[in-house]
Amino acid sequence: MFSHVMIGTNDLDKAKAFYDALLGTLDVRPARVDGHRIFYITKTGVFSVSKPINGEPATHANGGTIGFACSSPEQVDKWHAAGVANGGKPCEDPPGVREGSGAKLYLAYLRDLDGNKICAMHRMV
Repeated sequence: MFSHVMIGTNDLDKAKAFYDALLGTLDVRPARVDGHRIFYITKTGVFSVSKPINGEPATHANGGTIGFACSSPEQVDKWHAAGVANGGKPCEDPPGVREGSGAKLYLAYLRDLDGNKICAMHRMV
């Protein structure tokens, strides 16, 4: 359904260092830099971070969350630890199992360096 997700940043170099470390835990290669944007390209989609084209400061979405798929609870924990080690701020509950609507998920939430809410998720069977 989605071709890509793009979020804004006010410091592209810091965002690249943060997301290179964070997404490296998901076996995603370091970002490709394209001027004022960086791209993480995988077989399942593209995640991008950009300085706003209009020159205004980047802001985060209130109520928005971007979720990254993980293969295990251990990968979720590794993602979360890498995020915190690189300046991310834990939010929501600590990493762990959440159940509801017939689904059992292992989740971890962070705010990135620009305040964007991001999540690592493993669907448990």
